[in-house]
Amino acid sequence: MFTQMFGPRLTTVFASRWRALWWAGSILLLTWSVVPSPDEAADKPTPAHVDPWAKDTPEQPGAD
Repeated sequence: MFTQMFGPRLTTVFASRWRALWWAGSILLLTWSVVPSPDEAADKPTPAHVDPWAKDTPEQPGAD
């Protein structure tokens, strides 16, 4: 039961070379689709961290 939660058993994946190649190819395809390319990550500026639970500070008069 526990091993079925995480996909096929390794003995069935590596029962033949073709199954092993399909499994490795699917892992590579999943990785390629999930990880962003360096160009894509460099274009977006990283936002400054904002604490969603922080209280708003009242504006001080004349604090320009």
